[in-house]
Amino acid sequence: MEQASTIEATLQTYGEALYQSNPDKIRQAFHPTAKITGYLEGQLGEFTVDQLAEMVEKQVPSDQEKDLPRLFEILSTHQSGQTAMAVVRDQFMGMTFLDTLSLLEVDGQWVIYNKLFHVEG
Repeated sequence: MEQASTIEATLQTYGEALYQSNPDKIRQAFHPTAKITGYLEGQLGEFTVDQLAEMVEKQVPSDQEKDLPRLFEILSTHQSGQTAMAVVRDQFMGMTFLDTLSLLEVDGQWVIYNKLFHVEG
């Protein structure tokens, strides 16, 4: 599998995690020490991967179980050696997010190392 395909697979795992409320897929897509940072209701929020996984797990029933359409768009990606960045639009907790993700290739596996999020209108 070429590099771009493996990066996209990691991004899709992240999107599936949100849609399915699957904390294991969050932990699969993210590096264990990743940071998740952005503004929610005007307040700066900083989260660990475990905190994000817990938030995802609490979204029951999942959007998939509610038969809602899945919103996950990869808007751009760029790779430089063993680093990459991606911008994705996704839906989580009834909000639409624009996420800027940095990724690293670690032991042959691409993982999200940092997530900056913006809640759209």
